[in-house]
Amino acid sequence: MKKTGKVYLVGAGPGDPGLITVRGKSLLERAEVVVYDYLATTKLLKHVPADAELIYVGKKGGVKHTYTQEEINQMLVDHAQAGKVVVRLKGGDPFIFGRGGEELEELYAAGVAFEVVPGVTSATAAATYAGIPITHRDYTASVTFITGHEDPTKKSSNINWEKLATGAGTLVVYMGIKNLPTIVENLIKHGRDPKTPVAVVRWASTPEQRSVVGTLETITDVVKNADIKPPALIIVGEVVNLRDTIDWYEKRALFGKRIIVTRTREQASELVLGLEEYGANCLEYSTINIVPVESYDAFDEELERLKEYHWILFTSLNSVKYFFKRLYEKGMDARDLNGPDIAVVGKSTADLLLTYGLNADLIPSTFTGEGLAESLLDQGVEGRNIFIPRAKQAREILPETLRGAGAQVTVTPVYQNCPVEGDKATIRAEFTDHKVDMITFTSSSTVRNFLTLLDAENQEELQQLLQGVKIAAIGPITAKSVTDNGLEVHVQPDQFTITDMVDAVVDYYSCDSSK
Repeated sequence: MKKTGKVYLVGAGPGDPGLITVRGKSLLERAEVVVYDYLATTKLLKHVPADAELIYVGKKGGVKHTYTQEEINQMLVDHAQAGKVVVRLKGGDPFIFGRGGEELEELYAAGVAFEVVPGVTSATAAATYAGIPITHRDYTASVTFITGHEDPTKKSSNINWEKLATGAGTLVVYMGIKNLPTIVENLIKHGRDPKTPVAVVRWASTPEQRSVVGTLETITDVVKNADIKPPALIIVGEVVNLRDTIDWYEKRALFGKRIIVTRTREQASELVLGLEEYGANCLEYSTINIVPVESYDAFDEELERLKEYHWILFTSLNSVKYFFKRLYEKGMDARDLNGPDIAVVGKSTADLLLTYGLNADLIPSTFTGEGLAESLLDQGVEGRNIFIPRAKQAREILPETLRGAGAQVTVTPVYQNCPVEGDKATIRAEFTDHKVDMITFTSSSTVRNFLTLLDAENQEELQQLLQGVKIAAIGPITAKSVTDNGLEVHVQPDQFTITDMVDAVVDYYSCDSSK
């Protein structure tokens, strides 16, 4: 029996990937083909299965289209008739100036099954993220959505400017930047007060959002002077006056800051989410790939004699993760750790350990290898058997300190850090174009590997590339790796956790908005 395909027309929302509907996200997660637009954020594509086919069909004003609308229509029909689950991902809401109805008419004519998932429309998002309620009982109870870019093949305009100018409270104009002078002229000509407040919002709900405010008689010059280009929405009405009070999005501490995150791809999310919550535009450049060691023979031998140890020390999140991964593969579990005490390097590692059902017996007050060694020395380690599962390459300060105090220390690798091959030209361009405000480093290896990606010929070139760029390091060991390369650390939290690092970055920029 031939598999039946279906097309899901999904509104992607205005730009913030968090504004996708639950239904839309669910469909992306099981899509076989995704046909997506210029205004549908590519961050949503992370929800799509790795083997799905991705087809970009975006349209930009003044740029030759990748596909005509007719070709897009046929593409949807062909993939659905081939039995595929097709998601047609469109920016905003597909039924508000999104040509969604046109595409569904073609699907209907071809006998293809379809479903529509609404999205947050750009009009409400642009107003909300600019701090403008498009209706307010003290100002207006009506709002009208209009397009500033009608079908060029139409013989006459469908917009009745005479009634629109004075018959609606708030006007929201889609795709109107190119025709802004004409729009303003028509509104004033047909009776709208030239002093009426106007806001223009570009790239609403994204880190690139920019908002400008004027009046009908000034907004054209304001937009021109601010170099505001599409995509942008125009909001006309007295409600624009509320922006000074309600503006919340662009007043966040890190809004407009472009911050590079160098953690592993799997571990970057916590730091990225924390920084983005305060408005940062995070650029993820993974510098480390965490992989298992080539052989677990040595580690497996130590698992067989866990009860001989007095202490097991976990010095990173990955050491916990890979320790238990191999423990489970050997048919063992947390009950096999009922003999030794367990010490961890810091609170985050302790929190992860707890998810495996174990409380840490020792957490040092200073979250470093030196801090852990000092805390263990206070406990007395002479004659103690200590097991340290860790990275293949790591600092030796902890085992050497403990051995110097008379402990029997066994170090066995459970994972290894491998450098990631990155696009050096793209990364260097971020700095030569002065697009980066800050780099965050969460380990010495992220420092080493990122600087390798930058491929500076010498320290002088490195300092020139990073001129004006601030650096945040999670702790003193990471900070030393930065300063050893002739660079300055501007942000370092008192406690060496991701949460504290985010707070420290926020405090740094909050103390001086000129940074």
